[in-house]
Amino acid sequence: MGRWLAGLVALCLASPVAAQEFFTLDGHGGPIRQIAVAPDGRIATASFDNSVGLWSDKVPHWYEGHAAAVNAVLFARGALFSGGDDFTLRRWPDGAEVGRHDGKVVALAALPGAIASASWDGTIGLWPLDGSAPSRLTGHQGPVNALVLRDDGALLSASTDGSIRAWDVATGQETARLVRDGFGINALVLDPAGAWLAYGAADGTTRVIDPETGAAIADFTADRRPILALAVSPDGSRLAVGDGHGYIMVIDTLAWTVAHDFRATASGPIWALAFSTDGHHILAGGLENRVYGWPLADLGDQVPMSGAPRDFLRAPETMENGERQFMRKCSICHDLRGTGSRRAGPSLAGLFGRRAGALAGYPYSDILDGSDIVWNDNTIDQLFDIGPDHYIPGSKMPMQRITNPQDRADLIGFLRRATAPE
Repeated sequence: MGRWLAGLVALCLASPVAAQEFFTLDGHGGPIRQIAVAPDGRIATASFDNSVGLWSDKVPHWYEGHAAAVNAVLFARGALFSGGDDFTLRRWPDGAEVGRHDGKVVALAALPGAIASASWDGTIGLWPLDGSAPSRLTGHQGPVNALVLRDDGALLSASTDGSIRAWDVATGQETARLVRDGFGINALVLDPAGAWLAYGAADGTTRVIDPETGAAIADFTADRRPILALAVSPDGSRLAVGDGHGYIMVIDTLAWTVAHDFRATASGPIWALAFSTDGHHILAGGLENRVYGWPLADLGDQVPMSGAPRDFLRAPETMENGERQFMRKCSICHDLRGTGSRRAGPSLAGLFGRRAGALAGYPYSDILDGSDIVWNDNTIDQLFDIGPDHYIPGSKMPMQRITNPQDRADLIGFLRRATAPE
């Protein structure tokens, strides 16, 4: 009895969702891309700020190592794994690179003795944890978006090519094609008991099928698109669906009826969904820097996301043109005043006259180490005229251009005022 009680206390202390109450997880510096929940209640978050957050009792521990946005997190084999826009799969807490694709990594799955990764290079990576040679599953005609492991050991994958395919991991062969959809499939989730498979597609399709035959079980397609996230409760009784319009639909899988359907964001999509270990909370992430956790028992009267809107969501007509260009092109990655917020890019405070790659504490790409570029009107104009990928090839800055000379001039004027020392 003593050991049982001690274990229960430890679990309650570890879990930020032990009580039936609304909560948030605050600290990331960019949108939330995925959420994973461990059996002991810890929560992992993947964010656009290049970081992995590991949360215990609402307190984060940050794992840094990705050179771009983190898209996927997975608790498996006693460790935490992540995949990102830098094409890598990493293991934490040491941050070791487990594998590398030729495109961004967007989904992960645990296999016996290995981790599988879905990539926009069109392949599925199989990465043995004993250090033996990795392999790839090939055949999809587009980026691979989602993976789940079926009870019989088959790996199921979904792609923008509109298909869900079953693979024999041992041989690397495709064994079945469960779905041939006309639109890209973004998300998959498998019932914990293996009785059904749900998928969501770019056209708003939300369907439930037999995971072995592909036979239809239920259809909850609504006039919302795209479907971006799916999650199933630990007991399989609830299926959550998140879409690009900011709605979360919760389906009762025992009766195959909609139990809840609510607008979860004031603006923007639902990118990440998960259930707490006890199944009492639904966790969601989107454009905001925080995760929201709502008690399922009281979903009808909860605080909506975007209660503290991001600056880039402001109405364009409320801003001058230079600020509008900054909000569209720069604000999701950079702050203007060096407030210490976690962002994917360095602070722009004191930008003019500063050498590129010189802000202390920011993990710049190797190409900027020792750079002779000094930020001024001319260099910023060139950066956005030809695009970062041409002006500083190999940097982490995403490809984007501002082709209108007046828009560039207005942005430079705004930055000169907004980043000047107070």
